[in-house]
Amino acid sequence: MVPAELYKTVPPAFGHDVLALFGFNPNYVNLNHGSYGSLALPVRAFCDELTDEVESNPDKFVRIDCIHYWNRVRERVAKLIGAETDECVIVNNTSHGLATVLRNFIFKEGDILVGATTTYGSMHQMLKYIADIPPYPVLSTFNLQFPTSRAKIIQDFEEHIKKLTETGDATGERKIVALIDSIAGHPGAFLPWREMVAICRKAGVISVIDGAHSIGQEVDLNLSEIRPDFWVSNCHKWLFSKRGSAILYVPKRNQHFIKSPIPSPVTYHSPHDSDYQGPQDFVRLFEWTGTIDYVPQLSIGAAMDFREWLGGEHKINAYTHALAIAGGKRLAERLGTNVMDPDGEFTLNIVNVEIPLSGDVESTDEVLRIFTHTLILQWQTFAPPFRHNKKWWVRCSAQIWNEISDFDVLANALKDACSKVEEHVAQRNN
Repeated sequence: MVPAELYKTVPPAFGHDVLALFGFNPNYVNLNHGSYGSLALPVRAFCDELTDEVESNPDKFVRIDCIHYWNRVRERVAKLIGAETDECVIVNNTSHGLATVLRNFIFKEGDILVGATTTYGSMHQMLKYIADIPPYPVLSTFNLQFPTSRAKIIQDFEEHIKKLTETGDATGERKIVALIDSIAGHPGAFLPWREMVAICRKAGVISVIDGAHSIGQEVDLNLSEIRPDFWVSNCHKWLFSKRGSAILYVPKRNQHFIKSPIPSPVTYHSPHDSDYQGPQDFVRLFEWTGTIDYVPQLSIGAAMDFREWLGGEHKINAYTHALAIAGGKRLAERLGTNVMDPDGEFTLNIVNVEIPLSGDVESTDEVLRIFTHTLILQWQTFAPPFRHNKKWWVRCSAQIWNEISDFDVLANALKDACSKVEEHVAQRNN
């Protein structure tokens, strides 16, 4: 597949015709794009061609050519998200970017980290880790349970932040850092993160946005207007670049916080060095942090080319959003259950549907293994089941290759998996 030739043709209608543009097993029904992303064949062709270029002369590519690709990608993504080019750098994934931000803060005793009950698992563990090491900042968890409403989340979050800030401290220098999802992972819910950022800004709280699912799914982003303090988003999920690749946005007003990427690059200068000349250039710090395969990061531009050919962000997301709404209703009807978000308040391209399994069933490794093996190995489909607020749900990602019939396949697979889980629980209890 030659991208230049493909892009001279008319793109296919969204639905199963688009499957020809991806490398899926023809028997696989993919309703879990949100976890790992999916590489389009023309983007893969770009990656293969770029790999040939890299391997033909690694010294020339890494020392001379790579930076030009890198800067061009940053420029294009900055326009997409409403930021300045030199406020954006490329990192391996959202977790890596968030770790870079959070571990660059210099905490003091009495400082506070804010997470939520819906914070992505490894990110919540990282908050706990930072709270577990000197000087032991306090971890405060915002309780967020679904079903709920956007208005209630905003109200509850404002109250949570108010309680943390009204006590104050003797020096007036206490640091409060809030890690906020733009689109939560489990449940897959589009949160009122813009309003939450505004609450943080008013209260003097630093906002760090886990936007893992945002770019490519949340249209009309304008970070310069929203003004989060830090924001990171995966490009290999909804934007179709090769995994893993992500954008770290740090507005110029906050770049002084970032002393070093992870790992520290050769361009790092210590304040104790004789040639130290003040705060370092934010972008230059991230240009070289050690030898990696740059192809995934540089495929972001090729992914944007592919999406432009398909019709652009609004066309893509209009289809996937409508399918998420319709598919969620169809799946709930087939399972005899309910959609978590019947009014669509929290739904972009991800929909959460209750599955017919008792909430008393714990989310154990064995239960999750039964779900995984049944769905993937026996039914050749997948969408992740999870337990939330004493009920079991499944998170479905609607993509341009999906049609409503794919939700029927998942319904049959889930019924089978639930019966196997119930049998397992019954045997264990006996």
